[in-house]
Amino acid sequence: MEPICPIWAVDCIVHPLNANTNTHLVQDSFLAGGDYEIFPIASGTVIKDLDDSERARLTSFLVEQRMLGVEVPRITRDEVLRAKESKPLPVHERAERLLRFLANANQSSSIGEVLEIFPLGLGLGGFRNELKVTYSAMAWSESTADEELGTLTDYLSKQGWITKDGEEMYDGMGIRRARGLYLCRVEVPGYSRVAEIMENPDSSPPQRTPVRPYQRSIEEITTTPNSSQCFVAMWFDDSMNEVYEKGFIPAIEAAGYTPLRIDKGPGVIGKLDDAIIAAIRRSRFVVADFTHGDSGARGSVYYEAGFAHGLSLP
Repeated sequence: MEPICPIWAVDCIVHPLNANTNTHLVQDSFLAGGDYEIFPIASGTVIKDLDDSERARLTSFLVEQRMLGVEVPRITRDEVLRAKESKPLPVHERAERLLRFLANANQSSSIGEVLEIFPLGLGLGGFRNELKVTYSAMAWSESTADEELGTLTDYLSKQGWITKDGEEMYDGMGIRRARGLYLCRVEVPGYSRVAEIMENPDSSPPQRTPVRPYQRSIEEITTTPNSSQCFVAMWFDDSMNEVYEKGFIPAIEAAGYTPLRIDKGPGVIGKLDDAIIAAIRRSRFVVADFTHGDSGARGSVYYEAGFAHGLSLP
């Protein structure tokens, strides 16, 4: 696969990731909001047939997964087809997502930092670092043009959530051609609004729904419909490692999902029970294996399967 983002055809880093599924890892694709994994069947003609607005909706899927805690989301052919059929995000939700991005970008260094938004028409294609904030802002706000980012930042400024300074760009005839470079700084009310959104998800508009109904599937009956994670509940005994590594992992990944066994996941902070509950909530479905040794049934696996059932997770 060429070293360009399959979604937006911008320079990035691409390398093979999984020999079993032939997936590739796409890194540093700022216009896609960051890193993601993709199947060859999705990166071929299926994506090439998308228009810019559909590519923006596919990018929103990646952003939504990252908001759910999936650091490297995975794109399958089904996700590409859903992007073609789904409705655009409501404009006010696009604005609030842009606010979340700007607030997070500020907090990565220091509160009060001024962020530069460049007009893409300036021909800065070779300066990826300068465009990182601009590209990422477009990804988070489902934008495809300078004017869209300009309108959304205007709205955030009028709400008092950010301070915005900058100039318009004009062509040789004095006609406004595009929005020029402008500077954004998130103000305290903006951080307060982001905290309100995070603490009260119901205060934010619901996520988009498909234009036409799909057959009832795993994606439509879970509490986290945009997650690609599968939680695996099983006995952690060494005798089960081969079952997990040669059975569960290849099967789950071949279906387009990412398996998580809590003892093999990232370092757990705090109580293991809390980490398990949080991981199940972030999963799209659960695989529960009830194999046990001479000591008797694995009560924890039954508990995890029951908790998932209570959440209506398959």
